[in-house]
Amino acid sequence: MKKTILSLIAVSFLAACATDPYTGESKVSKTAWGTGIGTAVGAGVGALIGGEKGALIGAGVGAGVGAASGGYMDIQARKLRESLQGTGVQVARDGQNIRLIMPNAITFNTNEDVMKTSANKVLDSVAVVAKEYDKTNLQVIGYTDSTGNDKINIPLSQRRAVSVANYLKLRGINPARISAAGMGASNPIASNDTPQGREQNRRVEIYLINAQ
Repeated sequence: MKKTILSLIAVSFLAACATDPYTGESKVSKTAWGTGIGTAVGAGVGALIGGEKGALIGAGVGAGVGAASGGYMDIQARKLRESLQGTGVQVARDGQNIRLIMPNAITFNTNEDVMKTSANKVLDSVAVVAKEYDKTNLQVIGYTDSTGNDKINIPLSQRRAVSVANYLKLRGINPARISAAGMGASNPIASNDTPQGREQNRRVEIYLINAQ
């Protein structure tokens, strides 16, 4: 029985390993982890109920549930990379979540909170994917560089985040799925000591969070 369960888990992990189309790296995806964990739980429950036959049935059910959970965000991230390729938006994984980093060069002019028209096409692409994967919540966060002070930077970053959130709502995403916050100059992704670094820090990020 123990050998049967271990074999099922090993097979599920091997089946879900794939080559990342963006890096060329062969790795175990989130889907594989979900499949393997689902297989283990399903097989264990099935074994308790119906011995080895029950373990086989339970493993199949558990693997399906696990793969669905892990693969949901993997597929969504892949679609976002495809639709945002060449736009300047970074698509990254942050644990189970997806992180979109939108530089101000795309979204806002300096010291302004009215979106550039160049942001429309980018956000339209985000909205298409987000509407398709409606079990995902969107958290929009605005950031500035360290120029100025919090009394200026935090409200400015908040208004920018709200502008992006409102645009996504207008594109048909349920408002209940979207939140917005301004963080000012906190959490820099580059040095504020250079113009290039400050430019990177002026950004809006959208976190897509699995709400399943």
